[in-house]
Amino acid sequence: MRKYFLLLCLPLLALLCAAQTPTNYDSITSTVDKSENPCSDFYQYACGTWLKNTEIPADQSRWGSFSELAERNRMILKGILEKASADKPGRDAIDQKIGDFYDACMDEKAVDAKGAAPLKPALDRIAAAKDKAGLMEVIAHDHLMGTNTFFDFGADADLHNASMDIAEIDQSGLTLPDRDQYLKDTPHNLELRKSLVDYATALFKLNGQSGAQAAESAQTVLRIETALAKASMDRTERRDPKKLDHKMSLDATVALAPDFAFNRYFTAIGAPAFTDLNVTNPDFFKDVNAILASESLDSLKTYASLHVMTVASPWLSKPFVDANFEYRKALTGQKEIQARWKRCVAATDTALGEALGQRYVELTFGADGKARMLKMVSALEKSLGEDIQSLDWMSDTTKVEAQKKLAAITNKIGYPDQWRDYSSLTIVRGDLLGNFERANEFESKRQIAKIGKPVDKKEWGMSPPTVNAYYNPSNNEIVFPAGILQPPFFDKKMDDAVNFGGIGLVIGHELTHGFDDQGRQFDPQGNLRDWWTAEDGKKFDERASCISNEYSNFISVDDLKLNGKLTLGENTADNGGARIAFRALNETMTPTQADAKIDGYTPAQRYFLGFGRVWCMKQRPEIARMLVLTDPHSPGKWRVDGVVQNMSEFEKAWSCKAGDAMVSANACRVW
Repeated sequence: MRKYFLLLCLPLLALLCAAQTPTNYDSITSTVDKSENPCSDFYQYACGTWLKNTEIPADQSRWGSFSELAERNRMILKGILEKASADKPGRDAIDQKIGDFYDACMDEKAVDAKGAAPLKPALDRIAAAKDKAGLMEVIAHDHLMGTNTFFDFGADADLHNASMDIAEIDQSGLTLPDRDQYLKDTPHNLELRKSLVDYATALFKLNGQSGAQAAESAQTVLRIETALAKASMDRTERRDPKKLDHKMSLDATVALAPDFAFNRYFTAIGAPAFTDLNVTNPDFFKDVNAILASESLDSLKTYASLHVMTVASPWLSKPFVDANFEYRKALTGQKEIQARWKRCVAATDTALGEALGQRYVELTFGADGKARMLKMVSALEKSLGEDIQSLDWMSDTTKVEAQKKLAAITNKIGYPDQWRDYSSLTIVRGDLLGNFERANEFESKRQIAKIGKPVDKKEWGMSPPTVNAYYNPSNNEIVFPAGILQPPFFDKKMDDAVNFGGIGLVIGHELTHGFDDQGRQFDPQGNLRDWWTAEDGKKFDERASCISNEYSNFISVDDLKLNGKLTLGENTADNGGARIAFRALNETMTPTQADAKIDGYTPAQRYFLGFGRVWCMKQRPEIARMLVLTDPHSPGKWRVDGVVQNMSEFEKAWSCKAGDAMVSANACRVW
């Protein structure tokens, strides 16, 4: 599904949360550094004490409020899984599956004893392919296991009929996170490519190749992936949904890239019959077709083997785990591998998220929590509606359409109304890689089976324990898992000002995504349709360009500046969300409440402190450099300072003056 996240959780980073003494969230002043001037650098004022007293744990690449909350959730999940993994009579189906998956993952001795043997069947299938078309059938099986070999295939909502799912193929096939890491010869990128070669060499050696053979195989992988990178669309360009809209007939797709042997591939992967599909980037498939034609079968097998080994290596014996971690360390700067129980909790959540989520919700989130959230969502939606109506740059014609879209947004809070059925998924105690592969195959087939069927509007794209939130334009919905509905984002012991600065801003952020440069292109039903007047569209683009240019001047790490175009949607949502949450707070307060101070701060000031505290963050230089290329979100500092310098509400709350760093002379505003 197309979703825009509050905090992007990259697959590479999914296992990188670790324990540290949590921040005391009982007082809004616990992170504040009063020696700083809030009008000079509000992020430093709001987070300065936290920044001085916090070190990134050795098994972390970055650390902040999200990490701390995720760690608290992980401890809850650990308790659930340890209880479920006790192999006692009378366990129900949920506890059997989550408990046996976790137990198999934690049995490191048994995993080490098997060595590379669990990987052998997959590699043998690749080796046995007699020709390139036969290899594509094998790759279909590998895709079910979770690889991204050459491309991705699945189901997604039809861009022009969002009520139906259609087949979709998309560019993929890289091991490094971004195409530019293959194509731009910066010192850092050269180091990353060397790390990739070292990693691939280590895996090939672990599977029996000589040193010389393994080194040659690694160079083969780098050559093929570099060619794939050249064929791939730039990440920033892919932010425009119109550029990913290429519905084609199956026959035309086969003719476009005959060496993909798509008919054999779709049969092998078990896809239902279909006549049309969305080809997100036709040029990619045309160019990669030439790669398939020019490379030898043995070279293509070498490339495919690396992707199978990469998916499996974290769940094999220690030498594979160590090789995988050394590669990740080069990308993220993480110093130590995470404790095994944390990796196993994350793996169980990935494989069986809605089974584990049921147990999590039973312990942490009740009907009262959902009711409080729905009340806040209603207040934020009202605030956004008033904001839209007050805009002096938007015509009445477009305002009517914008209000229709806002009214049509649906809300999902806490957990699904209907839990996923895992009864057909077999989980075997003592078979870690088998469980991992079967879980991936279960989910892959579940997704593929959607092709040609009505979109399931009740489905969730995140598990309940996840510390995140998202907006899905095809469903025109905002989704808030139970995992994020806790301090510092939402705390029932705190006053409204702090909560509106935390979860209120998160709600506003996700609502604003429906009207950012991507979301605004979708109508109330989730179809890709331009509902703006031409003049209003032009005015929107002018205001969005202001934000893009502003953030492009912010430095992330060393001399690397943010990519304002890549981060435009998230920055627009941050700015808009902060404004409408502040507006909603003011509408809930009486004049007397608006002047009442707590800990020496007015409600307006406490709102901004609550906002700033959410984004207190430290990250290692390695991951900061990677995220500049790959993450559509700005670093924590600019999610705070970049927003408040555009807000007259902040200037008034803190008595700032023209010329102060947090008062922009040319403030940007869309919403």
